[in-house]
Amino acid sequence: MAEPEAPDKLPRGAERMLREVGEKQRRIEKARAGGDTFWSSLSVLGVVGWSVTLPTLAGVVAGVWLDRRFPTRFSWALTLLFAGLITGCVNAWLHIGGRRK
Repeated sequence: MAEPEAPDKLPRGAERMLREVGEKQRRIEKARAGGDTFWSSLSVLGVVGWSVTLPTLAGVVAGVWLDRRFPTRFSWALTLLFAGLITGCVNAWLHIGGRRK
């Protein structure tokens, strides 16, 4: 019959897992203790703002170029403005959601 393992001996790989969990716990505690400062909140606001603004402006510029190059019954500028806005909002949503993790 196989002998049971000693209680003080951990299975293989358990030590590495305990180190990783301990490191993650220290990072979580450090983040909670630091809190959000004014400047970190302002930087997040700036990143989110630009992540919406840039795709929207790129859509407008591309749309105006398409309207001048290929005139159609509908407005490429308006269509790509909304496409850029939606893309920017999704980008901002993912950025904020990723920051919470």
